[in-house]
Amino acid sequence: MAASQAHPDHVLFQGEKPFPILPAVDHYAGSEKLMKKALSVQHELGPVFDITCDCEDGAHAGAEAEHARMAAGIVMSEDNRFGRVGARIHDITHPHWEQDVDILVGLAGSRLAFLTIPKVRSAADAARQIECIRSAEERHGVEREIPVHVLIETHGALRDAWDIAALDRVESLDFGLMDFVSGHHGAIPGSAMRSPGQFEHPLVIRAKCDIAAAALANGVVPSHNVTTELKDIDYIRRDAERARKDFGYLRMWSIHPNQVVPIIEAMRPDFTEVEEAASILIAAQDKHWGPIQHAGKLHDRASYRYYWELLKRARATGMTVPDEAAQRFF
Repeated sequence: MAASQAHPDHVLFQGEKPFPILPAVDHYAGSEKLMKKALSVQHELGPVFDITCDCEDGAHAGAEAEHARMAAGIVMSEDNRFGRVGARIHDITHPHWEQDVDILVGLAGSRLAFLTIPKVRSAADAARQIECIRSAEERHGVEREIPVHVLIETHGALRDAWDIAALDRVESLDFGLMDFVSGHHGAIPGSAMRSPGQFEHPLVIRAKCDIAAAALANGVVPSHNVTTELKDIDYIRRDAERARKDFGYLRMWSIHPNQVVPIIEAMRPDFTEVEEAASILIAAQDKHWGPIQHAGKLHDRASYRYYWELLKRARATGMTVPDEAAQRFF
């Protein structure tokens, strides 16, 4: 490949991994009916949101294995057209968490987009569960490393957030607001589980900032908690906008199909900045990735990295990328 035509991933991230570009929404579904409904919405919108088959809150007591096998079937089904379906296992204190891993990896390891591990109490907990996933891959002959998303919702996990984000395979740190507030034994009021309290209470603000900072510093995507509003689209959009603009979150959970589109819209880059990014990267590629002037401003590889990641996020949220940039880079 000629230097002038070198792809930005090859030029701008030499010696380090590119930052993961994930869909802006992680949509949770607990039952088979809701999982299939989510897949039908994904067929309409495209791979602009992920689906998590929930084996923690979705499974009835005594039916954990059956539920995990059902979730694995969803992952492996023809309806999973885009390969963006993952699963959440039980927490490390639950007697069936290892069974979850064995079933999901054994039956769906080739296509699982990720596995989410909840309620870890420390980096040691997360490392133990990640090792269990690795062992299951080896045991079942899965020739890929399944990414891991870690829920930060306990005091110990928040304390170890930087160490957890640095663990091998961790792709996302997810904030579990409800359990985090509940873990404060009434010291944080219930109003902090929803807006505006979730963006105003100092202890919740601290947690959100610490998680986002730990994730971003370690090349991991910070994922924001759900909004409890299911019908008011403007309310949902405002929550997502605050998560993105005020706290640096690049992804957010959804628990109802009504939430998917407003979250995606709030997480998208500004259209004018997308056009600017395309123009700068095209000019940079034509100049062999050396410094350029654009609209009277100097740009070099430091700003190219910013604009390349912005362009990838735009595409991941379903935005239209200018034709020439799409042809060159995607």
